[in-house]
Amino acid sequence: MRHSWKRLIATLGFMVAGHFGSAIADSRTDLAHLHPGQRSAPPIGWMQFCREVPGECGTPQASAKPMTVSEARWRELVEVNLHFNRSIIAMTDQVQYGVMEHWTYAKTGKGDCEDYVLEKRRELVRRGWPASTLLITVVLDKEGNGHAVLTVVTDRGEFVLDNQTDQILPWSKSELTFIKRQSPTDPNAWIELGRTLGRPDIVTAGTR
Repeated sequence: MRHSWKRLIATLGFMVAGHFGSAIADSRTDLAHLHPGQRSAPPIGWMQFCREVPGECGTPQASAKPMTVSEARWRELVEVNLHFNRSIIAMTDQVQYGVMEHWTYAKTGKGDCEDYVLEKRRELVRRGWPASTLLITVVLDKEGNGHAVLTVVTDRGEFVLDNQTDQILPWSKSELTFIKRQSPTDPNAWIELGRTLGRPDIVTAGTR
C-alpha cells in the first residue's frame, strides 16, 4: 500500500505534516500570504552577490503565480531543506572571508544563513520551481538577530525554509519578524514587509 503523505514526511524525520495541515486552513485566511509594502533597498550582500555572479540575479520574471503544491513537490521542499541544513557547516562570513557580510554559494561546504538560502534556491530552481516563488527574505530571528530565510510562495500559503530549524513552517507560525524580501516579479527589487526599525540595512551575519 502506498504511504500516505503524512507517513512519507514522517519517514524523513520531520514534524511538518501537521504544520502543512494547519497551513491548509490558513490558506482560507488573511494569514496565508505576506502582504508587501513599499519598495526597499536591496541588502548590500545581494548587490555584492550580483556583481560577482550576475547570471544568477536574472531579469524580471514573466509570472509570479504561486507554485501548486503536490505531494511530490512538498517532498522536494523537505528533502532540499534537510540536505543543506545538514551538509553545510555553519561559519560566519567574518571568520571565513574576513568581512561582516559576504553572500555566496557554500562552495567551501561552510557558510552562514544567506549561503544556505542561496543553495536551497538554486537547487529548487534546478528541480523546476519558478524563481518567482522562491524569495530571499530578510528577517529578525527569535533572538532579534539579523537573519535570512527562503520564503516559498505556494497555492497553500507561504512557507519558510530556515537553516535554524528542519521544520518547514507557514510564515505566520515561524516566530520570525519579517523585514523585506525580493519582489516575485523582479529578484533585484526588494519590498518592505512591515518593520524597517529605522535601519537602512540589516546584516545577516550570524552562523545560525
